[in-house]
Amino acid sequence: MQLSEQEIVRREKLTKLREMGINPYPAALYPVDTTSKSIKNDFEEGKKVVISGRLMSRRIQGKASFAELQDSEGRIQVYFNRDEICPDDDKTLYNDVYKKLLDIGDIIGVEGELFKTQVGEKTVMVKNFSLLSKALRPLPLPKVNEEGKVYDAFNDPELRYRQRYVDLVVNPQVKDTFIKRTKITNSIREFYNERGYLEVETPILQPIPGGAAARPFLTHHNALNIPLYLRIANELYLKRLIVGGFDGVYEFSKDFRNEGMDRTHNPEFTVMELYVAYKDYNWMMDTTEKLLEKVAVDATGSSKVKVGNHEIEFKAPYPRVPILEAIKIHTGYDVAGMGEDELREVAKKLDIEVDETMGVGKLIDEIFGEKCEHHYIQPTFITDYPKEMSPLTKEHRNNPALTERFELMVNGKELANAYSELNDPIDQRERFEEQLKLSEKGDDEAMFIDQDFLRALEYGMPPTSGIGIGIDRLVMLMTNNSSIQEVLFFPQMRPEKKKVELTEEEKAILDILKPQGEMSLSELKEKAGLSGKKWDKSTKNLSKHGLLKVEKTEDSLLAKYTG
Repeated sequence: MQLSEQEIVRREKLTKLREMGINPYPAALYPVDTTSKSIKNDFEEGKKVVISGRLMSRRIQGKASFAELQDSEGRIQVYFNRDEICPDDDKTLYNDVYKKLLDIGDIIGVEGELFKTQVGEKTVMVKNFSLLSKALRPLPLPKVNEEGKVYDAFNDPELRYRQRYVDLVVNPQVKDTFIKRTKITNSIREFYNERGYLEVETPILQPIPGGAAARPFLTHHNALNIPLYLRIANELYLKRLIVGGFDGVYEFSKDFRNEGMDRTHNPEFTVMELYVAYKDYNWMMDTTEKLLEKVAVDATGSSKVKVGNHEIEFKAPYPRVPILEAIKIHTGYDVAGMGEDELREVAKKLDIEVDETMGVGKLIDEIFGEKCEHHYIQPTFITDYPKEMSPLTKEHRNNPALTERFELMVNGKELANAYSELNDPIDQRERFEEQLKLSEKGDDEAMFIDQDFLRALEYGMPPTSGIGIGIDRLVMLMTNNSSIQEVLFFPQMRPEKKKVELTEEEKAILDILKPQGEMSLSELKEKAGLSGKKWDKSTKNLSKHGLLKVEKTEDSLLAKYTG
């Protein structure tokens, strides 16, 4: 492992600390009794406190130093005075340990007393401190040059998502998203628990990947010598529990789909599914309106939520638009009753890419997704889907070609999917067999036939309504984030690229260029002081690695740091 100069220095300090008898990673409990937020909110002059956190900045002035300590709730100023910390003749703890062997990023514990500085800042006067964890890598903290320009901010999305632990330290506002995520899930739990519904857990490893039309992940169980799938949905197991006599069950489910990745899709995601006996999709629409209004208020303090350039109003009621009517409104085509060939022709006229494996359901889904979905910014229930699109849904009571299903659209995307659940075992078997035909045509997202689920239905399932709500997308809406990666602590990432190894000459060029961000190429060359051959080779390699870009201006060539 090749270490940077700073990493080498920190390891040398680590050795010196150990030689002094200081354990840089002590095992004993540290008796923290307050936080930065509590100190500020309940400040009391002279109060003794014990606090711990990460050293984020310091200004050493001889025998005194102001520093900032960051804990889980924010930052607090701490004041180190040599004579307070070392009242006797031995000043080692301040002069050597604090001044020379501690680094920004180290985690320390502080015992002290509260006071206010001359400018009124609430501060901890350090009486004693302990090193709790030595940081061997420097934090990528932003820097400010003489002109006030910020550079080296840790804002590259790939680095932030890959090293979320660093992101949370140096960009503390990121924590707010995940705190709000917990508020959202707690709000949902509270809503359902008040109504007497039971939170349950169902299998993640399943012999049949049922409950949705999606491509599954496949694995193998060695002891049983059978293939197993990571679940794509928990629907069929929850409905088994309704068969078993529970009137209402819900689950926050980790689901997995072996499909594409983009700003709104991650292969591992969270869905909340609820099933309630003796209800239908009309009841579920009413209930969902009440739920989302409560969640918005609990998470943001208002039923109106800012999302991009829009203000989304989650207060009930929401419009209800049949899907075929939506397609007619936004395309001019009445696709009701059309077969595959007719729908394929409509899709082609609308410049929508389709293929021969798509049945009626997939074709209608593509047309709606491409031409209609983005129009629904405010919460809107899209209802009454054709039977071919909804193999687990009860036939519509007024039109046998349709089903009692809705999808909730918000900000141009699906947020929830719900049915009056199909509980006729014979009809369900026929629907599964239609899915099998699609699979034989090449549709790798068509549903499997789950024989055990059919057997469960044959014992009798009461009329039931169910819904699935995408938690990640709900959090995106409530936190005004346009990327799913921003609301997942550890989103799936492509394999990490090999670290670029730079020569000393290349490092020297970057050390000159990075603080400025950009400068004339001639000035950079002059300051680097390299021979023509080394200069040409170094700049060529930096450009190749995407760290240096040269642009032509009216007067000269401009070098830009692009790392």
